[in-house]
Amino acid sequence: MTVHDVARALPSIPTLRDLCRSIAMAEAIVNPDGDERYYTFNRSCSRTDELASMRNGSGDEFDIVFSAAGAYVRGFAHESPLSPYHQREDFEPWPGVLDTVPSAFQRNVYEPPFTDEDGTPVVTVCLWRHAVADRWETGDIDFPEGHPDPDGSTGLFGLLTGPGPEAFKAFAEDYYETAVDLEALRHIYDLRPLDQAVIAMLNPLAPVTDVVQDALAIGYPISPALRTGAQTD
Repeated sequence: MTVHDVARALPSIPTLRDLCRSIAMAEAIVNPDGDERYYTFNRSCSRTDELASMRNGSGDEFDIVFSAAGAYVRGFAHESPLSPYHQREDFEPWPGVLDTVPSAFQRNVYEPPFTDEDGTPVVTVCLWRHAVADRWETGDIDFPEGHPDPDGSTGLFGLLTGPGPEAFKAFAEDYYETAVDLEALRHIYDLRPLDQAVIAMLNPLAPVTDVVQDALAIGYPISPALRTGAQTD
């Protein structure tokens, strides 16, 4: 899979935003301490933008900026031959990856969190979608031959291109080595309001107050009972 396959597989911007919130909420319950979480969602990363992120702790990552302009996705797979740091002559993004990013998303290309100390975009994958568009777009890229995952898309975007609770269950049970309740995940993937029963189904040891604070930061809906408790804490 390459970024071109990702562009065909990703859902609409609102559906992708909901999926990212669900994934972040589910992992926040499975791992309430927050240490070494893969997936996060920040509904207020700025006054205008929301940010979904993945960090695998081994140098691979992605960020999705949701804004009034649409959505901008950048991913980085550190072992990809498209990495700027694998170029022999200079440390520049692979030709085509960023060359046609439209002006509406140019500010995201050079955001400090997405560049290194020299201002080089840390990227092997990039795609975008205008708010009024009916499809995702990418650059015209000539990928190196003979590599099973040339830009890292397969490893980076599995939970977004195979967007079901079963995929998260497989990920979480492998990574956290603990059983994960599928019905609770379906509740969260449907974006039904979070309640104490669902939290207990996913992780009976998760502190409810901490989970509620994560839900508020993510922008995930919570039940009236949990919301009342959060307001009185």
